[in-house]
Amino acid sequence: MERFMGLDVGDKTIGVAISDPFFITAQGHSTIIRTGIKKDIQKLKEIIKENEVSKIVVGLPKNMNNSIGPQGEKVLDFVSRMKKELNNEIILQDERLTTVSAERILIEGNVSRKNRKKVIDKVASTYILQSYLDMIK
Repeated sequence: MERFMGLDVGDKTIGVAISDPFFITAQGHSTIIRTGIKKDIQKLKEIIKENEVSKIVVGLPKNMNNSIGPQGEKVLDFVSRMKKELNNEIILQDERLTTVSAERILIEGNVSRKNRKKVIDKVASTYILQSYLDMIK
């Protein structure tokens, strides 16, 4: 059964979330430690194949005034590379407050600062994908 994948693309890591087959919920999947664009995309290809991913939702960081800053430009560059390597539909999802929301959830869950760093990207990718799933309902 096909699923959607959510990505939180950062400089050092990529948070990955996968939807359920009914596109109702997003679950954190993994955090990819970035080692170079070719290897990063190869790892994503493996996850796409394993999970029968049809659509990829990528968080696009924007400034509060809706402009795209340096981090947003890096994400757009990454997405353009992905489009050359993958046949999946790729959607850009505004992710302005996802990391803040993810951090708050982890703090409320009494997750230590050290452990928050390990899972924050995966939680943020879950937020990105869940926002998209809620929007298309």
